This record gives sequence, C-alpha cells and structure tokens, in this order.
Amino acid sequence: MNHNPIRLGVLGLGRAFTLMLPTFANDQRVKLVAAFDPHQTSCELFAKEFGGVCHNSVESLCADPNVEWIYVATPHQLHKEHVCLSAKYGKHVLVEKPMSISIADCQAMIDACNEAQTSLIIGHSHSFNRPVLLARQLIESGIYGSARLITTVNFTDFMYRPRRPDELDTSKGGGVIFSQAAHQVDIVRLLAGGKTTSVYARTGAWDGSRKTEGAYTALLDFDNGAVANITYNGYGFFDSDVLMNNIGELGKIKSAGTHQKTRSNLLSGNEQHEAQKKAERNYGGAAYKNVLHVPPDGFQHFGPIIVSCDLADLRLTPYGLEIHDDNGTHQREVFAHQIPRSEVIDELWSVARLGNHPLHGGKWSLATLEVCLAILESAKKRSAIIPVHQVSAESSYATEWTRDSDSS
Repeated sequence: MNHNPIRLGVLGLGRAFTLMLPTFANDQRVKLVAAFDPHQTSCELFAKEFGGVCHNSVESLCADPNVEWIYVATPHQLHKEHVCLSAKYGKHVLVEKPMSISIADCQAMIDACNEAQTSLIIGHSHSFNRPVLLARQLIESGIYGSARLITTVNFTDFMYRPRRPDELDTSKGGGVIFSQAAHQVDIVRLLAGGKTTSVYARTGAWDGSRKTEGAYTALLDFDNGAVANITYNGYGFFDSDVLMNNIGELGKIKSAGTHQKTRSNLLSGNEQHEAQKKAERNYGGAAYKNVLHVPPDGFQHFGPIIVSCDLADLRLTPYGLEIHDDNGTHQREVFAHQIPRSEVIDELWSVARLGNHPLHGGKWSLATLEVCLAILESAKKRSAIIPVHQVSAESSYATEWTRDSDSS
C-alpha cells in the first residue's frame, strides 16, 4: 500500500480553501503541492508557506504531473468545467459542495470521471462531521431500532456575511439553498438511509436588498418510512448556536451578539465594498487571520439535530451524542481530533490509498442536489416534488472513537 501523502493541487484559494486550510496544513496524510487563483497575493502566500507551485491558469494546474488530486474550491457554477478538465488530465477530484447547480452538470462530472477512471469526492459538508457518522453507525446497528423522525434547525447570519454578487443570485447558485441546504440535506439523507421519496417545502426571500432565498423549511419523506423536517434561517437575528453549548459552526466558542455585529458591519457598505471585504478575509487577503494551529473547542456542526428512533432519541452535540432512552440520559462522547475536518481526509485517504468507494461520491451528491432543487421547485409550485435520482449511502468505514458516560 502507498503510504505517501496525497499530493494535492488547489483550484481556488478563496473562502472554501480558507476554511479547509487548517485541515490541509496539519494533516500529514496530504501535501499541498500546487495552486491556481486569480488573486496574486493569495498565490504568493501559498508559495511562501507551502513551497508549492503557483500556476498561471486552471489548465496548467490540471496538467501538473506532480499533482495527484485536485481540490476544486471555485464558485459553484464553475465546478462542472473544472472537474471535467481535471478528469481530462487524469486527476482525481475533491470538489466543494454543492456538487454543482444542475443535475445535468453533476451527471457530466460523473461521466467525465468514469471515462477517465478517476475518483470523485464531494466535500467538505457537515455530513462528514464525526457526531453525524457516529449517529449513522448506531442507526445502522439497529440497537435503538429504526430512525423514524429527524428534526434539524439552524439559525445563522449567513445572508449578511460579505458576499459576491453571484452569491446573491439563485440562478448562479446563490442563496441558502445551494450553500446551506446542501449541508442539511446531506446530513438527513445519511441518517435516514439516502433515498428521499418526496419533498414539500417553502422558501423565504425577505430582504429586498438581497434578492435570493435566505430561509427555507422542508418535509422530506424516505423510502424506509423515515421523515425529516429541516429548517434554516440565515437572516441573522436568533442564533441557534445557543442550543449547541455556544459552540459555533466551525467548532469554536461563539461570542454573544455575533449575528447583530455581522448585520451592522455589512449594512454600512455597497456591493463593490462588500465583495472586497469578502476577498480581504480570505487566504492572502488584508484581513486574513492565520488560525492554522488553533485547536477547536468542539466538533463542527450544522445546528441542533435530533434523531427519533424506536427506542431512543439521539441528540447530536459538539462533543458527540446525547442519548435519551428508558435508562435516562447518557453521553456517547467522540474523541476529538486537534485537526478540524480530519474526517474529510479520512475519506480521501480511504479512497486514494485504501481503494474504497467514497461515501460522498458523485451519485450520492447528485441526489443531494436533486433534493435542494426540489426545495426550490416545491416552494414555487406549492406542491410536493418526487425525486427520481436518489441512491442509498455506501457502507460506513468509520472507526472507534467513542466513550460512554451516564448523566441520568
């Protein structure tokens, strides 16, 4: 077996890369060897910090013989082009969620990788989070019976974080459906077995200055009889992280009033100033903060999630699972890694070095996008939508990382 680090080329040094960087920089199973980004300052910092090659075009990066896998972290609407080009040059691909913004694009990506016999993983998404994988293991084991009802909510300030114009245009993959529902749908599909049979939803676009969806609620039925209720609000008033021990989405303790600060900071600028602010906080920008070696306070998460099974309710927390059953309440804690999002590298390594099939592969992620698109369609038509591209999840490859404690 090849034990050498996976040689990773990065396509796009923006926000997604900024959030994945602590993982790539600290996990010895990967090595950053090359990158391309249109922002020169980002490329210069990449070369300085990692000694990697900074290419002058997308195609040049894809053709680099030293690159084994390409991490595609470009805007959603460019994923198809960049994945297909990577496959053309024989590169395996880790592409950010959402996989793309249309079913046709996703299928073209799958076809390109199949033809080139290269692997395709879609992530990061919060369905990689270790508490989610643990909950899935327990559901698959049958110890608490079948999963019957999944309830998940998330109230964030997503709509008032600095955005590029395309991020506020639904037709270009903007709004919360593509960027945020992709997390929630992936999580509940993983916990409920994968095959969504019906989607009934409503969306909200309540701010005339940001004309895209900022909220949604949806009822998802599954082929095994499970049902999930997913709700998201990105308008920055209530903060559901208070229900997660004040641990924020990225696994760090969150200050009170964060959402109100986000709103007030943004409302003082214009479109051009907003796009500039977003660029400045990303890797290599003037406001970029190096947090490569700051350990997390808990696991990353996507808001409160409760799975109701026949014999227990499972509440996902930033530390693991809180299990409510006939014996009372007890904790199933997960051993925390000091490297955030190491679960992404677990799956990457499993595919690249162990030859396993990905859990978050192309067909799986196409099915997640289909549900996201169904949320938009259901809200528009005011009726239930029946998905037709759904698939079951691959078997879990998770390992031992838990301990039990009673609190009844």
